[in-house]
Amino acid sequence: MAVTVKLPVQLRPAAGGAAEAKVQGATVGEALESLFAAHPELRERIADGDGSLRRFVNVYVGGEDIRYLEGTSTPIADGAELTILPAVAGG
Repeated sequence: MAVTVKLPVQLRPAAGGAAEAKVQGATVGEALESLFAAHPELRERIADGDGSLRRFVNVYVGGEDIRYLEGTSTPIADGAELTILPAVAGG
């Protein structure tokens, strides 16, 4: 399944400056693994050593936070859009 991953400005240098990437996967986890295979530096920015998403990284499928769905096991349809957003704090 072809999926478009939207990357925020903070992650673009790790993806060769790309604002988005086309990857394959039937679940969020598969799509992320495909993204990491194409851009290995993104793995350390998005995932912990055990492979789970870093606590401050938010991932959305069609505007829905995967934390409220099935996490990285969330199924994604062909042509879906996955958005990665690191949390921002400050005041």
